[in-house]
Amino acid sequence: MATPEREQKHGRRRWLMLALGVNAHASVTLGLFGLPLVMPDLQRFFGLSLPVAGIVANAPAIGVLFALVPWGVLADRHGERLVLGVGVGLAAVFFGAVTLVGGVWAVVALLALAGAAGSAAMVGGGRIVLRWFEPPERGVAMGVRQVSYTLGMAVAAFVLPPVSRAHGVPGVLGVCAAVSLLAAVLAVLFLAEPPHDAPGSGAAPAGSPYRRPALWRVHGTSALHAVPQIVVSTYGVACLVHVYGWDGVDAGRLFGVAAIGGAVVRIAVGRWSDRTGLRMAPLRLLTFGSLVVLTLLLAGTFTGSWPGTVMLALAAVITVAGNGLAYLAAGELAGPGAAGRVLGTHNTIQNVVALAVTPLAGLLITREGYWAGFAAGLVCALVSVPVIPVRGERGAHTTPTGVT
Repeated sequence: MATPEREQKHGRRRWLMLALGVNAHASVTLGLFGLPLVMPDLQRFFGLSLPVAGIVANAPAIGVLFALVPWGVLADRHGERLVLGVGVGLAAVFFGAVTLVGGVWAVVALLALAGAAGSAAMVGGGRIVLRWFEPPERGVAMGVRQVSYTLGMAVAAFVLPPVSRAHGVPGVLGVCAAVSLLAAVLAVLFLAEPPHDAPGSGAAPAGSPYRRPALWRVHGTSALHAVPQIVVSTYGVACLVHVYGWDGVDAGRLFGVAAIGGAVVRIAVGRWSDRTGLRMAPLRLLTFGSLVVLTLLLAGTFTGSWPGTVMLALAAVITVAGNGLAYLAAGELAGPGAAGRVLGTHNTIQNVVALAVTPLAGLLITREGYWAGFAAGLVCALVSVPVIPVRGERGAHTTPTGVT
């Protein structure tokens, strides 16, 4: 039986493990997703047109798309320490190597390799939550883990543009390499396996987790929810500028505040989930809230009335609020032995949807107007309601593996 002192020590260690995972994900985010923040400097440094510069800035996402599942499988077999140390460390090497090549396609290839390597952090952090935390604590822990991307992008926004102004693109890539290398070293030095009697450290359920229909439905729910999230986050600033006449800087600040609000709400939603012992029931309630907000946003944008601006800010918050619940439910349904593979698949599906929705929504908005893009998001959110696997979900602080 665990003594109070042992439980207290384990409590401190699990939060340290989570902090290492958050640090790795946030650190590598600077290079994986922060390069668009210095797009003009990329154009000048490499002598690129705007479309080609866009390809270069987003090249890491190509690697991310193809590497999440392999990293998940490797994490299931060898643990987070190896995956985060090797993956994030290799990302640092590739970021540094970009400064040594001149051809644009060599730059794209190296950045894609950096994305493939750095995506290890996107899988490893989720497994830390599942293996170190008990079910009544996982919602909050996963909410904290989900802040990684927001934290990384906030740091990138404050750090990369000034560094680029002072030291150019090589300086930016040097910073990305340095923070990734430091995160990798910290992971190698301090990440550990949970004790054998730690929650979630047992054997995986027999058979493939994909024999469970609920897991497919969780993936499907997240895919559908990604549509309004991508439409709002990608085209929200442009909507404020073109429909409501906002200044671009002010519109960007509004979405910056919304991003912070979204991070806070994710943690609050995780706490709500922990208190009820449910994942999918709170997600369905959040979906109903999204439907209301998206409906009002659609009406406001279609008429050009002022409530549309308020609803746009609220949509930026509520459309991301349930991400952690779906991610956590997928991992819990998989079990600890298959969580890495399943979480990698979950993230891959969301990335595929994002890559497809971004240009398609742009074409729809160009042809019909911003209201049409928001209408498409509303329809997808509505379709997701019967897909969410709430039937049979067990509460009272039990792992929701009974949903169907």
